[in-house]
Amino acid sequence: MPFSSLGLSDSLLKSLAEQNYAKPYPIQQEAIPVILKGNDMLGIAKTGSGKTASFVLPILERLRESKPSKSRHVKALVLVPTRELAIQVEEVFSLFSSSLPKTVKTLAVYGGVSINPQMMQLQGVEILVATTGRLLDLIDSNAVNLSAVEILVLDEADKMLNLGFKEEMAKIFALLPAKRQNILFSATLSSDINSITDILLSNPTIIEIKEETTSLDLIKQSAYLVSEERKGPFLRYLIIKQQMDPVLVFVSSTNRAEAVVHKLLKNGIKAASMHSQKSQGARTDVLKQFKDGTLRVLVATDLASRGIDIQFLPYVINYELPRSPKDYIHRIGRTGRAESPGEAISIINPEEMHHFKIIQKKMGKWLTLIHTDDINLTGF
Repeated sequence: MPFSSLGLSDSLLKSLAEQNYAKPYPIQQEAIPVILKGNDMLGIAKTGSGKTASFVLPILERLRESKPSKSRHVKALVLVPTRELAIQVEEVFSLFSSSLPKTVKTLAVYGGVSINPQMMQLQGVEILVATTGRLLDLIDSNAVNLSAVEILVLDEADKMLNLGFKEEMAKIFALLPAKRQNILFSATLSSDINSITDILLSNPTIIEIKEETTSLDLIKQSAYLVSEERKGPFLRYLIIKQQMDPVLVFVSSTNRAEAVVHKLLKNGIKAASMHSQKSQGARTDVLKQFKDGTLRVLVATDLASRGIDIQFLPYVINYELPRSPKDYIHRIGRTGRAESPGEAISIINPEEMHHFKIIQKKMGKWLTLIHTDDINLTGF
């Protein structure tokens, strides 16, 4: 089924063609017509399934010929759990709105940066992408008004609930008009999601894109047994010998991230870190460099990884194992996305072997451990 059969205008179809979107993914195919009709919707789909475009496109379609907003009265509100996701969603809106007949102003607001520039930029905004805390700050400052919101989107609602935003969301819901369209996206269908659904949604269309059992098969997994003192040289050996570019490297702590980056740079490999102790501006800049191909290696902690969503990422390396099997799946799932193959490599020291066996058991996939004692790492 082509995008042209989903009810989108020629201007948006032009944007899709310019961005080389050949055909809709399953969530887009099912969600776009529902949202265009103005129906409430609950979408269950994993991260990386194409869900952002599935609400961005119909919202732009709905607003492309609408009258300008009253001062600081937004028409569409998208709530997200993290700053990185807010930036990412805004980028998708900007990407597809470039060929519209009129400008549909979109803004992302989030904490970790000064609130004053965001307050100034809110004039004339029709689509607001926001984290809950910063949105409430802006409301308290009378910088934005939610009384004219026509469309509410909760993106990654399960993560928002897991991160403890339920109370903040309730405050925001109370400020919204009763008559509006509500759209929820979640990777899971939990009791918390059901409770939110009962409060927000009226006769919703429920769309569930089941995770294919073969999804991990798109990812070529391998594991190397490496002594702790040889881990750094072996990482550099892999990146250089396999000509990896770009590659996302996961570590367990901020200090380890900085240490790994220091050694990579010292050996002529362009790298940067991404972790919670970096300022929001620095994290945004590093992620932009990684996405546009000017940064070869991004070294990240699990906390920072939640905002990393890159459609075509060929390599992920676990320099250190995560605490839980669930986080392992999340990490390697940064590659092999949207039907594109990828490679996930784990560098295991002997002390991590027991934990790695637990991860494999939970994953239901056993890997042959490759020994590395005979690999000459001199010069790496």
